[in-house]
Amino acid sequence: MPLPNRFSNQGCPFFALFFALFLAFFLAVVPCPVMAQQEDLAMPDAKATDSKFLEKELQSLDWAQFRFVLHSVPQLRAEVDAYGPLGWQYVERHYRRYGWSRSLDKLDQARRRELADLIVRAKAVTR
Repeated sequence: MPLPNRFSNQGCPFFALFFALFLAFFLAVVPCPVMAQQEDLAMPDAKATDSKFLEKELQSLDWAQFRFVLHSVPQLRAEVDAYGPLGWQYVERHYRRYGWSRSLDKLDQARRRELADLIVRAKAVTR
């Protein structure tokens, strides 16, 4: 008597049903790593408006990310634009050590929250 093929319905008529149920259960139970990453990136609301925390987050970005964030916040961009091209060169060289908290203190709560969201988005793009 020949052995039945494991993947055909001749040997086990309920194999396809069992496999479909197992796959549905697996997809429902196992968390998606992409969703877990996005939850890790989100900043708590209390910290999102703290200028020292935002300063550290800004300084942790690489130059392309930092420039994207700075161009998106008009008040911070205006402070750098006031010095022209030399201002941008200075910022590129010193943005990791520069004290941004004074400039961030001038922003209202809504702008700080927007800045925090921009930082999260900038970090997520390069991951």
